[in-house]
Amino acid sequence: MFSTSNKNTLFCKEFWGNGPTPGGFYNFIGTNENTSNFNKVCKEYTTPGAFGTQHSFSPITTGSSVVGVKFDGGVMIAADNLVSYGSLARYQDVERVFKVNDKTIMGASGDFADFQSLKRSIDQKIIEDTCDDDEIIMKPKALYTWLTRILYNRRSRFNPLWLEIVVGGFDNGVPFLGHVDLRGRAYEDTVVATSFGKHLALPLVREKLGDKKLLTLSEAKEVLRECMEVLYYRDCRAIPKYMVAVCTKDGSVIEGPFNNDEKWKLATMVKGY
Repeated sequence: MFSTSNKNTLFCKEFWGNGPTPGGFYNFIGTNENTSNFNKVCKEYTTPGAFGTQHSFSPITTGSSVVGVKFDGGVMIAADNLVSYGSLARYQDVERVFKVNDKTIMGASGDFADFQSLKRSIDQKIIEDTCDDDEIIMKPKALYTWLTRILYNRRSRFNPLWLEIVVGGFDNGVPFLGHVDLRGRAYEDTVVATSFGKHLALPLVREKLGDKKLLTLSEAKEVLRECMEVLYYRDCRAIPKYMVAVCTKDGSVIEGPFNNDEKWKLATMVKGY
């Protein structure tokens, strides 16, 4: 046992005497309570920057899975219309798939406020392209590459945009589909997904693909419907209403909203709760 009779403040009488309140921070043994009481300083908003620049390290209003599929003649991207506030299904009529221009579509999951900020920059670029009237518009691969630089730059400054983005479209007569995450990591594939869709939707689409190189338009629509249905049943941050963005050589269009059939007969077989 250590003695505290000599006013040695390095050791506390009780090991948990300086413990945290619920939701608070620990004041560890050997630290000064006045300097480690992070909650108190934050509440009083005193001495800006005393603990360094503070960033948001977790998203607040979030959207869940986005699923994208190449088909014979274009690209489809689907996402449900829910943006959750924490675990609350707060906003149930928000489109998370967008038409950028006639050659490019995109969908986003993650912090929706971050995406709105990013979307304003993209919209401004589209306005500038329209004003130039030189028949040069942003192609999907250009947007995809630009997003990798933006997200990697924010990640490098330890202030990431909490997003996973799916970009699709028609690039030089060839369907394009790519995925970019919050660290700027990116890849292209025939089918991509974000969030729980990586675990639940990708196996469904790959099973449908089999040995085929690409699905047909009708097959792509059906497999996306199945993906949205499975995600609704399995992901508690999903709802049955969803939108689909479609891009072909003839242009881009947003279709929907569509609603999944809700089949809850299985619930009668669940016992013991």
